[in-house]
Amino acid sequence: MDFTPTRERGQLRLSQFLPAAGRHYAENRNADDGPDAIALGGGRGNVSQLSPWLHAGLIGEAEVLQAVLGHHSPRAAEKFVAEVFWRVYFKGYLEQRPAVWADYCAGRDKALAAMEGNSGLRTAYAQATEGRTGIEAFDVWSRELVETGYLHNHARMWFASIWIFTLKLDWQLGADFFLRHLMDGDAASNTLSWRWVAGLHTKGKHYLARADNIARYTAGRPGGPLAAPGLAEDAAPLAEPHDHPRWLPDLPPPVTAADLAQPFALLLHDEAAHHAPLALPAAPALVIGASRAGARSPGAIGAPALHFTEGAMASGLAESAAAFGCPVVEWPAGAPLEPLLAQAGITRLAVPYLPAGWTRDALAPGLAPLAAQGRIVTLLGDLDRATWPHAKAGFFGVAKQIDALLGECGIAG
Repeated sequence: MDFTPTRERGQLRLSQFLPAAGRHYAENRNADDGPDAIALGGGRGNVSQLSPWLHAGLIGEAEVLQAVLGHHSPRAAEKFVAEVFWRVYFKGYLEQRPAVWADYCAGRDKALAAMEGNSGLRTAYAQATEGRTGIEAFDVWSRELVETGYLHNHARMWFASIWIFTLKLDWQLGADFFLRHLMDGDAASNTLSWRWVAGLHTKGKHYLARADNIARYTAGRPGGPLAAPGLAEDAAPLAEPHDHPRWLPDLPPPVTAADLAQPFALLLHDEAAHHAPLALPAAPALVIGASRAGARSPGAIGAPALHFTEGAMASGLAESAAAFGCPVVEWPAGAPLEPLLAQAGITRLAVPYLPAGWTRDALAPGLAPLAAQGRIVTLLGDLDRATWPHAKAGFFGVAKQIDALLGECGIAG
C-alpha cells in the first residue's frame, strides 16, 4: 500500500476503493488479511485505508461520502457511510467532553512515571510494544504497527482488548503507543476507541477478544490464521471514579467572503494540512504551516507517522503556493506567530477548527493572543457543524440522523 502523504494520492486511493465501498465492504470489512494482501489498489481491498489522509485533512469526510454515494445506493453503502460518520461522531463527542482527553493525558503521564520505577512493568511494556509476548496475533500486530504505521480497525480492537484484559497493562499506555505510531493518530478516534474496548465509553460494556474470532477473520493472511492462546475470557470492564460533564461550545458559523474581505493568512495544521477541503470563499495572501507531530506523545514518534505528518504539511504548503500564488512560511514550535503576520502586513488569520486533542494542545496557546484580539476567523466544515450536536452519548444518536445530515449538508451522490 502506497501511503504517500499528498491529496492526489488520497484521492487516488478513494477512487480505487469506490467499487468495493458498497456490499463488498459490508460483507468483508472485518477481515484482516495483513499488509501484504494483494488487492485492488495495492492494499487491503476490503477496507478503504483512507484514515491517514482524512486525519491530516488532505481529503475530507464530506467528499468521501459524496464520492461513495455517487457510486452506490445509500442502502448498499450504508455500512461504509456509517463508518465515516463514526469518525465525525468521535470528534463531536470529545469536543463536548474535553475532560476525557485531559484525563487520558494525566493517566498516561502517571502510568509512564509508574513504569519508570517498576522494572516488572517496564519489561511487560517492552515485550508488548516490541512484539515479544508469545501471543502470535498480538505480536504480529505490534510489529506491523511499528513498521507500517497502520493497523486494520478490527485488529486495533483485538490488540487493545489483549493489552488491557490479558496483559493487564494501563490502557492509556496502549493508547499512547498507538498515537506514537499510527499515521492516522487521531486523538478522538483513538482515545474513545480504547475507552470503548475497556468499558469506559459505554459504561459496563467492554470488548473481550476471542481466539476463534481472531482466527476466523485473519484466515486470509498469507501465512494463515493468527493464533492467540491464553486470552482472558472472563474479565470485568474497567471503571473510573467520576463522570465527564457534557458541554457543547458555540460552534463557529459558516465563513463567507465578507468575513475574509481583508487580506488574511491561512493556517494549515496537522488536522487540516490542505486548503481544498476547507472550501475557502476567498484566497489568502499568506499560508502558514504549523506541524506539531511531537505533540502526540511524550515519547518518540514512529518513523511512518512522522513521515506522513510532516509530508502532509509539506505537500499542503506546496500546493497552496501553487493554487494561490502567495508566499508560504512555517511557524516553528516555540516561536511567536505575530512576527510572521507583521512581516507580511497581515492582521487576520483563518484557522481550521482545532478539535480537542493534541493538535489543540500544541497550537492553542500560541494562537490565544490573536484570538483575544478578535483577529482569528475559525473554519468549521458543514458536516462537523451539523453532526456534532447529535454526538451526545452513544453513536445511535448520530446514526439515526445520518439521512437528514446528508441532506442538510447537500451530500447526495
